[in-house]
Amino acid sequence: MANLLSRLFKKKTQEPLLVDVKPSGGQFTVQPNQTLLQGALSTGIPFPHDCRVGTCGKCKCRLVDGNIKPSMDFSYTLSREEIEQGYILTCQSFVKSNLTVLVDLPVKIPNHKIKSIDGIIVNSIPLTHDILKITIELEEGITYEAGQYADISVPGLTEPRSYSFANVSSNIGSSEISFFIRHVPNGEMSGWFHEKNRIGEKVQITGPYGSFYFRDSTDPIICIAGGSGLAPIKAILEQVAELGENTPVLFLFGARTKKDLYCLDEIHELISFWNAPFHFIPVLSEESLGSDWIGARGLVTDYIKDFPGIRLSSCKAYLCGPPGMIDAAIGKLSDYGINNNQIFFDKFLDRSHLSRK
Repeated sequence: MANLLSRLFKKKTQEPLLVDVKPSGGQFTVQPNQTLLQGALSTGIPFPHDCRVGTCGKCKCRLVDGNIKPSMDFSYTLSREEIEQGYILTCQSFVKSNLTVLVDLPVKIPNHKIKSIDGIIVNSIPLTHDILKITIELEEGITYEAGQYADISVPGLTEPRSYSFANVSSNIGSSEISFFIRHVPNGEMSGWFHEKNRIGEKVQITGPYGSFYFRDSTDPIICIAGGSGLAPIKAILEQVAELGENTPVLFLFGARTKKDLYCLDEIHELISFWNAPFHFIPVLSEESLGSDWIGARGLVTDYIKDFPGIRLSSCKAYLCGPPGMIDAAIGKLSDYGINNNQIFFDKFLDRSHLSRK
């Protein structure tokens, strides 16, 4: 009798669901309790994405057929017109049936295998009063594109946090990787890194993630970084240097005061062997008028303009930093005739931004 009751009331095992991708014709399966994006990435389908928390909108696609369960109100990120047309955020969509989705997959997109790797912190260097450079030695190498990011998990902390790689990956995989970690007020993870020296501590990284990376081209580029957003921008410029491209560059680095500037020696070293025009402009928004600073002041967006050898309308743009800075920069770049499909960005979001949903 007990065996009979067990068979009758045994919970049915959920089977993986099938997703058809149009117009590419690809297919992949999604496991129970995975989001649509998680299913795509875990099976090697390079869906566009960045934040994975429903704010950037990079992962949106059109649901043609099937049912999903959203984990948030899409109207926070998508327009009413997009929602009416059937667009969804794949990072916030749990799959409830077989699906057909419409998404334009880029012709060339990084497709490095996402994996979790244990590591140990081997160096911790203060770059500013609130930014650390953390170096982690991994048990095995990881390959990624400059501009991408990984999740860092620490034993005993509740959730992983996402940080951009601050160094270039080798073709065979890098076993030593670095991140710039800004101290976020009341931030559990950043507080853990900053409260004391963590050399020797064990961590785990999972990645790579993200659609922010250098598009192979000799077109001039404008790079705009704010705060710890320098990490992926610096890595992208180092990758361009390794490729030997004769790429003209306008690099705007926004900070509040002189004490918030860092990596200047590394940037000037990069400039010293650049084979094309390279304009580097640090911009301070809150530096005291009585200080000895003779450089640019104001908002970093004030300096978005043509420079010798740099005509903005022919540029690709790479932006990384606070959401407000990026939104303002996109507007200014659009005014100069740069199409949205030539503007690539990664908004750095902390818990204060996510709590506004």
